[in-house]
Amino acid sequence: MDLQERIARRRSARQGREIVVDRDYLSPVVHPGEPVGRGPVLEQVLDALEPVFDGELPPPVAVVGPAGTGTSAIVTAIFDALNERLGESTGTIGTTTRAGSGEPTTWFVYVDGRRVESAFAFYRAVLSVLSPDPVPERGVGTDDIRDRLRDCLGHPSHRAVVAVDHHDEPDTLSYARGRELLEPVADHVSTVAVGRTVPEDWTDDQPTVPVPPYRRHELVDVITERASTGLAAGALDHESIRELAGWADGNAHDALAALFGAAVLASADGSERIDATHLERARADVPEDGVHLDRVLALPETRQRVLRGLVAVDATDRPIRELATSIADRSSLTAGTVKRFLYELADSGIVERIPLEASGSGRRPSAVVPRFPTIAFRALSPSADETEASGADETGESGTKS
Repeated sequence: MDLQERIARRRSARQGREIVVDRDYLSPVVHPGEPVGRGPVLEQVLDALEPVFDGELPPPVAVVGPAGTGTSAIVTAIFDALNERLGESTGTIGTTTRAGSGEPTTWFVYVDGRRVESAFAFYRAVLSVLSPDPVPERGVGTDDIRDRLRDCLGHPSHRAVVAVDHHDEPDTLSYARGRELLEPVADHVSTVAVGRTVPEDWTDDQPTVPVPPYRRHELVDVITERASTGLAAGALDHESIRELAGWADGNAHDALAALFGAAVLASADGSERIDATHLERARADVPEDGVHLDRVLALPETRQRVLRGLVAVDATDRPIRELATSIADRSSLTAGTVKRFLYELADSGIVERIPLEASGSGRRPSAVVPRFPTIAFRALSPSADETEASGADETGESGTKS
């Protein structure tokens, strides 16, 4: 965002007395162009990628850090900057910009493992960066799109560095699977594993860049940067920012989820400031050791629809069977489908099953509670009107009411 756009947004917000100037910039799932307070880590990642500046492929590297440390933001920022700084109009990265030169050309490709559900989707994600032409979403087979990737990297001077993010989360693309899919072009590709842990079979001599939790003053800078751009002037005082950073204990996701939630609550109240009650309610909405909000927003739309129903009803001490009926009454899904989805979401850790008091000699019932920030989820997940109007049902089976 340039300076003129920043001024225009603030002027518009002040004329409408709005507390939120730029909701995207407040969002805990949006990464800034350059992560705040991560200069040393950025340098370490660039050190690991240094061979590309000599036209060579770097060795595989792992970028590893606990939840909320910004591993994704670091890698996407570096890849975007390299593509923009060194790239040609086709999005390539090379040691020269001379048309028709035989100098090595390297692409940097970020693949979000949360959003890659098949080999076709993986190849498409890689090709969307490598190919100057639009990559088809359908109408071609996996073999065809893999052949396109092979053709694109078939030139001796063409190569790519591919980052596989969130490889160690449930139901995501694993690093090993990503390497397997790249095997046809292995001589022209290097990989970066991004996650909380190194991949299985990672050896001590393979380069690893550790990303530590934010220190308190660093997290204060992160929150201040987001608030200064995303909120109207004076909407949040510095002492509240310091308290929020201390509460988050080095986890930027939790801090930003609470900040975003507090802004939503203040806007709903028609307030011009985020006060202590807004922050207290927003912090209480962020579970300790919870699920990253982006992982929830990456779920298929039908699962998000069930979760929207869950956070909209009173789920306290209500067994899953009863909850499923209440949620189904608010959507086009059947109670049986909702119940199955709730069990699946519990198995993957998105929600947590809580045992209830047994009312008889049968199986002990259980309730479910969200393991993610619900205020931010409600604001960022597509509305029920949008999804119901689209008629989308990604179950691939009969799960809707007739």
